[in-house]
Amino acid sequence: MTATLLTSRAVIRLSPQDDGEDIRQFLQGLVTNDVTGALPVWAALLSPQGKVLFDFVVWGDGADLLIDCEAAAAEALAKRLSLYRLRRRIAIGIDPALAVHWQPGEGANADPRLPALGQRWLGEPVGESAEDAWLAHRLAHGVCEGQGELADLLWLECHAAELNGVSFTKGCYVGQENTARMNWRQKVNRRLVVVPLGESDPARQRASYPALGLAVDHRRIEDIPPSAVPAWLTLG
Repeated sequence: MTATLLTSRAVIRLSPQDDGEDIRQFLQGLVTNDVTGALPVWAALLSPQGKVLFDFVVWGDGADLLIDCEAAAAEALAKRLSLYRLRRRIAIGIDPALAVHWQPGEGANADPRLPALGQRWLGEPVGESAEDAWLAHRLAHGVCEGQGELADLLWLECHAAELNGVSFTKGCYVGQENTARMNWRQKVNRRLVVVPLGESDPARQRASYPALGLAVDHRRIEDIPPSAVPAWLTLG
């Protein structure tokens, strides 16, 4: 059996508790991407200043929404979403019956960030772990994710525009003002890049992966070598 299970991921389920609750409209006012249309989409929950708190993939399941997120951050994300719930009758919690699966290659279930990332889907939490293969594949395509790589950075510095992680037409969400201003001014001065570990700048390093000989750096655009720029990214 092909290993597909991403054990570092968890699924949070958001469910309406009466007919008057619209889960999509609830999440629409919080996250960076449009969740009222076709799903899945990559999105983030930002601070009011526009910095990343959590990134995730949002899936639909009837009237429910499913959030595919880091397992280590799942409880904190569910708690943060619950704070925004106020008196609305919405259930928010980790769904242990679901897990995230991945495999390389083309198909109908392409990762919403970049088709080259392969196929992604939700299913039962069974099978062998594909974590090592997924990490190597993701970094080989220059795509960053998770709190260890993205936390506290401005969302557009994380390639949100290039990787379909933000809508500039959906209306207000938490952190929208600063994100929209950066886009309007076309002023993204720093970017996350995957570089060989030996070429990483310790002062700019966000994460390191010695087994792969790679690191993730947060660098000013003028300090990014051409060899570190993935094919899908154009630096202005």
